[in-house]
Amino acid sequence: MAPLLSVVVPAYNEQRRLQATLDAILTFLAAQPFDSEVIVVDDGSTDTTVQIAETLGATHPRLRVIRNDHRGKGYTVRTGMLLAQGKYVLFTDADLAVPMDEWAKLAPAFDSGYDIAIGSREGLGARRLGEPRYRHFMGRIFNGVVRLIALGGIQDTQCGFKAFRREVAQHLFNSVQLYGADAKVVHGAAVTAFDVEVLFLARKFDYRIKEVPVTWRYGAETKVDPIRDSWRNFSDVLRVRWNDLRGRYAVMPALPKKTPSK
Repeated sequence: MAPLLSVVVPAYNEQRRLQATLDAILTFLAAQPFDSEVIVVDDGSTDTTVQIAETLGATHPRLRVIRNDHRGKGYTVRTGMLLAQGKYVLFTDADLAVPMDEWAKLAPAFDSGYDIAIGSREGLGARRLGEPRYRHFMGRIFNGVVRLIALGGIQDTQCGFKAFRREVAQHLFNSVQLYGADAKVVHGAAVTAFDVEVLFLARKFDYRIKEVPVTWRYGAETKVDPIRDSWRNFSDVLRVRWNDLRGRYAVMPALPKKTPSK
């Protein structure tokens, strides 16, 4: 039988923290009353990331490891989301900045008829731990740009803790253009705004999105370059809007809708 939950973990040169992250995920899932799977998608790492994941997978049959060329996080997440077998598919960052037990906050959204539940570092109940003020300020500027150009009403598009009904994930990640099947090989860490495109398409296809405040901890080993990645993310947002204006996003019928509970 298919598992209830698939957890996708994209990883690029994560040898220092992947073991602890996977141990935490597997421990959490082992304590749950439902079946699950974990999919680690390696983004062409040059360290021992793959070996760590495969060694752990040898003793955990529900853990799969996928090797990709280095094409960036968007392509890496897409790979895992399309291979997942769970009724619900969650992707989480390799640093586990949002603890796995925050899944309990996202899960009720699906019972209420939502198609997508996204962790948010904004809003009542959200907690941001250890984040430098300048990083928070930069994030709010970027979110303002996103809301103005592409996604009004969503306070945090970039939190790496997002869950989808499997059919919805299949539809959306097969429809992306920026980092889809033809994504090019890249050099170095590539932080992108792939999340914006996925959520933009979700809105376009009329899927229901629930933004859920979560606890998030800033990682001192973040791969984000404030200048380079801010420009790349801004460019991605413009490309999403330009693709839409050119009609590059084919409008496929969304799944039958459920009415969220009051």
